[in-house]
Amino acid sequence: MADEVVSNNVPKTPNNNNEYTVAEIQVLGGREAVRRRPGMYIGSTDQRGLHHLVYEIVYNSIDEAMAGCCTTITITIQPDNSVRVEDNGRGIPVEIHPATKVSALQTVLTTLHAGAKFGSKAYQVSGGLHGVGASVVNALSARFRAEVKRNGKKYMQEFKQGIPLAPVAEVGEAEGTGTTITFLADEQIFGKTNYDFNTLAERMRELAYLNKGVELNFKDERRDEERTFYFEGGVAGFIHYINRNREVRHPRPIYFIKTVDSTTVEVALQYNEGYSESLFAFANCVNTVDGGTHLTGFRSALTRVLNDYARKSKLLKEDDPSLSGEDVREGLSAVISVKLPEPQFEGQTKAKLGNPETKSFVESVVNEELTLYLEEHPDEARSILDKCLTSAKAREAARRARDLILKKSSLYSATLPGKLADCSEKDPANSELYLVEGESAGGSAKQGRNRRFQAVLPLRGKILNVEKAAADKMLAHEEIRAIITALGTSIDEDINLSRLRYHRVILMTDADVDGSHIRTLLLTFFFRHMTMLINAEHLFIAQPPLYRVKAGSHQHWVYSDQEKEDVIRRLKEGNAKKIEIQRYKGLGEMSAEQLWDTTMNPSTRTLLKVVINDATKADETFRILMGEEVPPRKAFIQAHAKSVKNLDI
Repeated sequence: MADEVVSNNVPKTPNNNNEYTVAEIQVLGGREAVRRRPGMYIGSTDQRGLHHLVYEIVYNSIDEAMAGCCTTITITIQPDNSVRVEDNGRGIPVEIHPATKVSALQTVLTTLHAGAKFGSKAYQVSGGLHGVGASVVNALSARFRAEVKRNGKKYMQEFKQGIPLAPVAEVGEAEGTGTTITFLADEQIFGKTNYDFNTLAERMRELAYLNKGVELNFKDERRDEERTFYFEGGVAGFIHYINRNREVRHPRPIYFIKTVDSTTVEVALQYNEGYSESLFAFANCVNTVDGGTHLTGFRSALTRVLNDYARKSKLLKEDDPSLSGEDVREGLSAVISVKLPEPQFEGQTKAKLGNPETKSFVESVVNEELTLYLEEHPDEARSILDKCLTSAKAREAARRARDLILKKSSLYSATLPGKLADCSEKDPANSELYLVEGESAGGSAKQGRNRRFQAVLPLRGKILNVEKAAADKMLAHEEIRAIITALGTSIDEDINLSRLRYHRVILMTDADVDGSHIRTLLLTFFFRHMTMLINAEHLFIAQPPLYRVKAGSHQHWVYSDQEKEDVIRRLKEGNAKKIEIQRYKGLGEMSAEQLWDTTMNPSTRTLLKVVINDATKADETFRILMGEEVPPRKAFIQAHAKSVKNLDI
């Protein structure tokens, strides 16, 4: 991987007039481009980006598994925060590559868009479209070591920030084959590295479900934890896991797998008694959080098949309206996994699948297999259709409410909620909306805000728990209607982020138990009905202070008990004679000026960005905390009692 900055050999001359000339054009080599703009390749340089490094290396081992050449993968977080990924695949070739004149191993690990995944011989199916995964991880690592067992020999090569320290070397004899990658993420890029064991473990669990018969061992030597994942049931086992604490409509997931024109389609689905949809789509084991053609094909076929069956069995009469997509997906848990030779992902982080032919492949398989299943299991089919028909009864009322919201939610509508204090800025990118708990705090926020770019919407009481409410009840709830109208995007399938009136939506609740509950209710609403807004990184949580510590004329706003103790200790060391401590439980206890200084002023406030690191885990957590079942919630609270500060369920 080239690491120099090239400027097309154009001499640079002083540009005092701020002109845009050819001399200003820089062409970055591969390694330098990755280190200069890592977010373009791994999404971010926070914990999510750090985890993405692990995923990219594991995906390479998974590709070996999908090729039928690997049965065991071991992932280890070592005490120094380096990560080791070992597989028993074929081992990366070490011979000299004819084009690069260096070993194939070095070529793969230092050259963008180099790898066996561009041809069709080594990998019929691969999650790594662009061939940049391993080379990007190498470039972003303070140190990186590759060990290969192949041809009865063991080979090794080491790198620093993507630069090879020496050519690949034979270091001994070896039994079997495989590749071991060990890397230490570069703190110059990521700051202090902090891998989350549970987040990574859930992803390894997913990969094991998606690759039945492959064993994934995940170890964390920092905390002496280890988990092993191995499933023979494929994605049907995944559905059992998702629905394990739910009351289900039929005892066994509907499962089928079929290959059409080199594309394998694997689907499992099961209905439960809830109202939310839990649908997860994967392409070559990559979690496509923004969906794509495979998800579109599944949804289309599901709606068609259930409508056809309902009419054939006379559950729907000729003059009855057809079931909508929302009707047939209420209470549905489903996993769609496709494995295809040439995936077309949108972006290196592979959030959405774009292959047009995949839609027709998935539609065809679901049409055929689901129709056959319903015909062979009439009792289960009737139970599923009863659920869908019950949902349809509430559909018209919900649609009327939604249409009303849509009419009121144009960008410059004069019929915005009456209690909304809007801002004067008309560019959404420069505007933000505070959703504030309580009329009192809302009044302070309205007085203290910057009216140019900050809007405030006070919320009265606790909003409806959408986890336990049907669509019509949700849209009849005044506070939820006010939120949707103020944002202007609509919800669910109708959501349109181009109409979003504020690009920062900020939840501001009290720092007490009730405030924590209200925040959780709001997060449940956004996760269930505006996931796209979260994925686009528009949702934030304000951090009001817990205490004001005052000594003489100096005051300190502190945001945690530990910070309070640190401030008090420093003040005592400075011989402060009198220290006053005031605890703020409610936003309404602060004046407008204090609220601005601590929580709303962009130069001094702290905002937490809401992100979905693991959609499966988030789905489960909201269901446990906000759903109907009490025993799972009790078990969750007991398991997390030491780490939870404010929990009111």
